[in-house]
Amino acid sequence: MRRARRRLTIALHWLVTLLLILMMSDGERFAWLTWAFVLACAGFAASGLVFGLMTRPGPKLTGALRLAHPWLHRAMYVLAAAAALVVGAEALGRPLPGISGSLAQMVLFSAAALHAIYHLWRHTALRDNALRIITPRALHRFL
Repeated sequence: MRRARRRLTIALHWLVTLLLILMMSDGERFAWLTWAFVLACAGFAASGLVFGLMTRPGPKLTGALRLAHPWLHRAMYVLAAAAALVVGAEALGRPLPGISGSLAQMVLFSAAALHAIYHLWRHTALRDNALRIITPRALHRFL
C-alpha cells in the first residue's frame, strides 16, 4: 500500500507539473490537454485527501519552517484542486466569476516555483535529501 501510494503521488506530481507547463505554453488550444490537466490536478488533490501527505519536515528543518511545512504542502493540494475546478469550469463554458483558467494556472505555477525553490534549498543547504521523497528511485543516484 505504501509503495503504491508513493508511486501514485510521484506520478501525479510530475504529470501535473508537465501538464501545467504545456497548458501555459498555449496548451488551452487542445481540449485533450485541458482535460488531462484537469483530471491530473483533481487526481493529485484527491490522492492528498485520501492518503494524506507523503512528505515530512525532517529533523534538520526547525522553527517556523518546520511548523509551516505540512500547511504549505496542503496549500499546494488545494491550489491544484482549485486550478482543476477553474480550468474545468471554463472548458465546460461555465467560467467562474473573478478568475480565469489562465490566472489559476499562473497562480499554481508561481506557487509550484516557490515550492521547488524551497525543496532545492532543503536538499542543498540542509542536506536532508528532500528531493528523494518526490523523485523516482531511478533518479536518486543523480541527487
